[in-house]
This record gives sequence, structure tokens and C-alpha cells, in this order.
Amino acid sequence: MTRGEGGPTIEPDQRPPTVADQLAREVKRLRKEADISQRVLASMIGYSRQYVTMTEWEDSNLPSPEVIAAIDNALEANGALVALRAQADGDRQARRRTAATSPATTDEPGKSLTANVFSPFNLESVPAEYAPELGYAGAVAWSDVEQVKEATRRAATAENLHGGGSANTAASQQLYAFAPLVRRRTAPDTRRALFEAVGNLSGVAAFAAFDIADFATADQHSRFALWCADAAGSWELRASTLADMARMTAYTSGADNALSLIELAQVRSDRLSATTRAMLSTLRAQFLAALGRTDETLAEVARSDDYFADSTPGEDPPWMCYYDEAEHLGSTGKALIPVALARNQMELAAPRIGQAIRRQGQSYPRSRTFSLTRLATLTMRIGDPKEAAKLGMQAAIQAKTLHSQRIRDELQVLSRASIKHLAIPEVNGLYSALTDDTEMSEMPK
Repeated sequence: MTRGEGGPTIEPDQRPPTVADQLAREVKRLRKEADISQRVLASMIGYSRQYVTMTEWEDSNLPSPEVIAAIDNALEANGALVALRAQADGDRQARRRTAATSPATTDEPGKSLTANVFSPFNLESVPAEYAPELGYAGAVAWSDVEQVKEATRRAATAENLHGGGSANTAASQQLYAFAPLVRRRTAPDTRRALFEAVGNLSGVAAFAAFDIADFATADQHSRFALWCADAAGSWELRASTLADMARMTAYTSGADNALSLIELAQVRSDRLSATTRAMLSTLRAQFLAALGRTDETLAEVARSDDYFADSTPGEDPPWMCYYDEAEHLGSTGKALIPVALARNQMELAAPRIGQAIRRQGQSYPRSRTFSLTRLATLTMRIGDPKEAAKLGMQAAIQAKTLHSQRIRDELQVLSRASIKHLAIPEVNGLYSALTDDTEMSEMPK
């Protein structure tokens, strides 16, 4: 695939300056003028040195209002930094609107796009395991793309309702049925939509496999989804696929490797919707929390809240439909659990998770079960064990309708947290339910 025609590529050092860049320079100037080191400033505002360093980086994400307000106060800027941060936020939103409507910055199907610079794949070579080199007759019609999208919706719905298991088999079958479409002749105005649709289906199949601990299949499908994203030049699909790969990596290889993937997903975040940015920041917060970097976790959650406040669902790609208010509350609540435990302050995380549970309806029983289990475990550790037992029993009952190895694993964590409270009858009953081999074996295969 060749590079698309157009204006010259802007190198990093030639990128037009933004108000956010001006803010970063002003923070650095005022700090140096006050003869204060980054470490000292960090201690003055109650954040880590690494986060202060990030506020002075140009071409970085915009710091949260709370952090800038603290720095403004510490450096006696008399509101100048706060005002500049507000101006930077307005500039950021204006740039997003311009990027969304300008043909010069819109990735068009059929052309090589900037995303390909970062691709680890040979984009001229279609993965043979998904689309063997056979004779494919006919061109792809828009109705074919709609069929792929409908198959993806069915697979995603089945996974949300029942977990992996049968959903994994069905999603993989649909993927292998539709993947060969990427070898057929495609009109320029259909090409990108096709590759995004097939890539999205591959991502759903990957997560269904991951949910039942079929990690090899999950990795293979994820890589094909990433290939589709890069071949289409879709920054949105690329970011979402890398985010899913980061989730899987956190589960199998630890938070440090996952953090590297999520920061790769954030490359050129100016091309992403506010909802996608919120999702990426939430995951980054989860990985920072797992690494014990609590100050940075709090700052990243605040950043994610800012992005989510800017969300416009109608502008999101279809695969981001799951990231609604309930998902945001549950995911940021999950990120804050290690912080709440470290500081023995349940209120840092519990209210968000509780709100998520109240908003997670019948369409997302798996998400609700995760939230119930996490809140029960947090409450069991630093809250009221009786309340934790009540929440835990709700989770255990719901889990019987789902086939998810990850839910089983989280229930085992709750079981271990219950041990020190077994003298309480309600907790003892929960522990028996969680450790009863007969009950666990009733989970669908």
C-alpha cells in the first residue's frame, strides 16, 4: 500500500503549537522562575514527580483542572494557569471539530494513511489463515458490509449475555466466514467500512475467546483485528484493538506490559473521539493502580472524567457503543479500588461501582456481575462484611448464568477475602456457596 497524496507530512518538531503546549511551557517557566524542582513541586501539590513532569511535556494530554489549580496555587500564578488551561480546553475542542469536518485530516478509504507508519504488519499481505489465496469472484457490495456488522452485533450480544463459551465458537465461525471478503475487489468508498467491520468482528471473537481463557485464539484474532485497522488506516479501531490487547496482557502478563500497550494506543489521540480517549485513560489508570502508582491513578481518572464529559455518542464508532456512563463508572471504580485499599478509604471507589451496578441493565449481566463482585470484595476487606456477603451472593447467583473464567477468578478473590470473617453467618454462607464444587460446576460449559 502506498502513501496517500496530499500536503507534506508534519514532523513532530514542526507540528503547529497549541494552547496546551503554551500551558506546558508556562508551568515549566514559572517553576524554574520560583527555583523549585519537579520533586519539590510534586510534594507541594500532593502528586508524584512523574505527573509534574507530564504537565511540562508539550504534545501531551491536557492535565486535569484539579492538577493545574494545585500547581497554580503552589507557584502563586494568581489564576493565570487555570485560565490558560481553560483556553487550552477550548482550543482542543475546536481542533477536534475541525479535524472531524476537514477532508485534509480525514482518512479516506483506498489510500495509505499515517496509521500505517506504526503498523507491525506487511499490509500488502492478507493473513492466509483468515483469507486463503483462492479465487474470489465478484466485488464487495455494501450489503456485505452490513452482514458483517449484523454478525458482529449478534456475537457481541451473545457474549454480553452469556460470557464466552458458545459465543466464542459462534463468533469465530462468523469471522472465518466473512474474513475472505478482504481479498475481494472493493470500491474505494466501501473499503474502509469493510476492513473496520471485519476487524471489529475479529475483536469481538478475540474477547470471547479470552473470556474462557483460550489465550492463543484470543491473541490470533486480536492480531488480525489490528491488521484490519492498520490496513484501513483506522485510528479508532487501532486504538480500541490495542486497548483490548492491553486488557488481555494485564490478565496474562502483568500491568507493566499492559501499560506499554495502552500508551501505544494513545498515539495520535487527537484522531480519537472523546469517548475513546476516556476509555484509554481509564485503562491506563487501572494499570497504574496495579503498579502502586496511586497519585498518577487519581490524576488519570480525573483526566478520563474530563474526556467522558466531552463525549458525544453520535460521533463514536460503533464498537464504542458499550462505553456508556455505567461502563465508565464501573471501569474507573475498578481503577480506584487499589487506591481505596492503600488509603483505607472505601469511598474513593465504592460510590462509582455502586452507581455502575444501578445503571447496568439486563443487556449487560456480565458487566454487572463483575461490578457486584468487585464491590463485594472491596467491602469485605475494608467495609461491612455483612453488606459484602449480600452483594457477593447476588454476584454468585448471577455468575451461574455466565460462562466466564475471569468471573470465576474474581469470585475466588472474593472467597479468599471472606476467610477472616467466617465467624459471621452471612459471610460463612457466602464462602460455602463460592467454594462448593457442585455449585461452580453448574456454570455453563
